[in-house]
Amino acid sequence: MRFAHLRVEGRSIPRLAVVEGDSALFLDELDPDAPTDLQELIDRGPAALDRVRELVDEARAAGIPTHAVSELRHSSAVLRPPHILAIGANYAAHASELKLRSESAMTVFSLWPNSLTAHGATTTWPEDLSTQVDYEAELGVIIGRPARNVSVRDALDHVWGYTVVNDITARDLQFSEAQWSRCKSFDGFTPTGPVVVTADEVADPQDLWLTTNVDGRLLQDASTGDMVRSVAEIISYLSKSATIPAGTLISTGSPGGAGYSRTPPVFLRDGSTVTVSIVGFGSLTTHCRVI
Repeated sequence: MRFAHLRVEGRSIPRLAVVEGDSALFLDELDPDAPTDLQELIDRGPAALDRVRELVDEARAAGIPTHAVSELRHSSAVLRPPHILAIGANYAAHASELKLRSESAMTVFSLWPNSLTAHGATTTWPEDLSTQVDYEAELGVIIGRPARNVSVRDALDHVWGYTVVNDITARDLQFSEAQWSRCKSFDGFTPTGPVVVTADEVADPQDLWLTTNVDGRLLQDASTGDMVRSVAEIISYLSKSATIPAGTLISTGSPGGAGYSRTPPVFLRDGSTVTVSIVGFGSLTTHCRVI
C-alpha cells in the first residue's frame, strides 16, 4: 500500500490517506477511529495496517468516492518520526567526487525535524548563509518495529516502508564545519514523499533506481545496488549501539552526480526545480527560493 499526508487546499491540517494512482482515500472518512498520521499507524502495530487494508477493500466494494491527488496538497510523507538518521558516503562514486572516504565504520549523522517538508513545497534559504546548495537523491527507510542488536539477516523484518528523500545540503557549510547536521537541516532541506510504500511492495531495496532532474537536466542516475552498505547492513549497524524506535526515518546515502563535483558546479539557485525519483515510488519535486 501507499500512504501520504494530504490536505485540502486552504486547510493546514494534513490527513493520512491511502493513495492508488491519482486517487486518495482519507482514512478518517472510512473510520472515525482511524490513525491520524503515519506514526500513529506504525505505533498501533501490524493489526492496524491489516485493518486499513480491510477498510480500503470495503470502500472499493461500496464504491465510495475518492479524491483526486492532483487537487490536494502534500505534507511531508513522514511527519513526526522519533529520529531522522542519515548515512554519509554510502555510494563509492559520491564519496569519491566529494573527496570523502568510505570508512570502515559508517558515517552517521542526524537531521533536524524542522528540515522535513513536502512534495511540491518551496524550500527557501538566505543567500548570505549559503551559495552552494546541492541536491542528493536518497532512499528513505521507515522502521516498523523497534530494532535492537538485530542481525543483517533479520534487519529487513524491521522495515515498515520506504520513501523518496532529497537530502539537500549547503556544501560551503558542510566543508567548513566538523559535523554535517546543520548544513543539511535548514528549514525544508529534507523533502520526503510523495508517498510511503509499504515494505511488502519492495522485493529488494537494493534493486531500485534513483534519478535527479534539476531544471530539465538529468544529473543523478543510479541503482541502490551501488550502495557501499546495504539497507540491512545499515539497520543492523545502527541497532548495535541503541534501539532504533518504530517510525524512525533513515536516509541511506546518495549516488554520484552531485552538483558540487561538476565542472562547472551545478548548485540549486533561486527559481530552480529539483525532482528526485525512485522508479516505482514516484517523483518528489522541490521548488527553490533564495532570499
